[in-house]
Amino acid sequence: MPSLPLLPTSLVGSYAQPEWLIDRGKLAGRFPPRVRAQELWRVAPELLGQAQDDATLLAIRAQEDAGLDVVTDGEIRRESYSNHLATALDGVDVDNPGTALDRSGHPNPVPRITGPISRPAPIQVDDLRFLRAATDRTIKMTVPGPFTMSQQAQDDHYGDPGEAALAYAAAVNAEIRDLFAAGADVVQIDEPYMQARPDAAREYGLAALNAALEGVTGTTAVHICFGYAAIIHARPEGYSFLPELAGSPVDQISIETAQSGLDLGVLRDLTDKTIILGVLDLSTPEVEDAETVAGRARRAFDLLPREQVVLAPDCGLKYLPRESAAGKMRALAAGARLLREEAG
Repeated sequence: MPSLPLLPTSLVGSYAQPEWLIDRGKLAGRFPPRVRAQELWRVAPELLGQAQDDATLLAIRAQEDAGLDVVTDGEIRRESYSNHLATALDGVDVDNPGTALDRSGHPNPVPRITGPISRPAPIQVDDLRFLRAATDRTIKMTVPGPFTMSQQAQDDHYGDPGEAALAYAAAVNAEIRDLFAAGADVVQIDEPYMQARPDAAREYGLAALNAALEGVTGTTAVHICFGYAAIIHARPEGYSFLPELAGSPVDQISIETAQSGLDLGVLRDLTDKTIILGVLDLSTPEVEDAETVAGRARRAFDLLPREQVVLAPDCGLKYLPRESAAGKMRALAAGARLLREEAG
């Protein structure tokens, strides 16, 4: 992994997709798809892969130009953070979907588990290799977490939610191992439903996350959030599930603090983890200045040494206008530079 400066900067995962690639109005006007949503793409199927490659290169260059230290592929090829992997697994029927409640309580079409879940082949390795070939910076790839995928499915096979989550965990574990073997520096597991459904997360979700990390060598992260600001508008003052991660083998924990003004006292329970600290408010397209970003980060320094902090947006930039997303990334990098100068 390339050496990183103090207080490195990174996206949580997604960048804003171009309007010429995906219908952003349709994307924003619905809940994130759990089954495939090919109708969102503006490009003909036979040209879509080429268009997604071009847009991914633009996302990588935008991160580099903004000055970010850790670069993702922007999740440009994905209709949502989870459905690309969830719909590529064996044992699920996506042509005859089931129904599950989203974190907002609304029913949503979801993959229907009809047999043993397994991963027939690597799913994101080609995307990782494309990213590795396009930049010499530290790179991160994101995968949906096993607990979250189990909550975004209708189980017609296992009859036990914990067993289904562990089956997803085995698939995620295999994917993570292949991503590191292909050159990933960091792999992030997205587990937003641990915040949305904390009781089930405690009952069997944490065990599934730990199973997904078993035997993995490489820097791992887990992202816990309150949902996309464009879709889930209310923000609690604290996490309902976070201290439980202290005993997990994950190296980094990604949390959002900007929009919620989160009480950072919870970090006292996570002092052995690197914290990916959300310091960009994604509820507004308004671009913060460097001092605002730095001020949000300073709140953590009484609880964690600067060496254990990565600066990031609260969540993915997927639903922001591209010009706003680019501006916020520049503000993130500028805030980090300001803090590094203060640290000497």
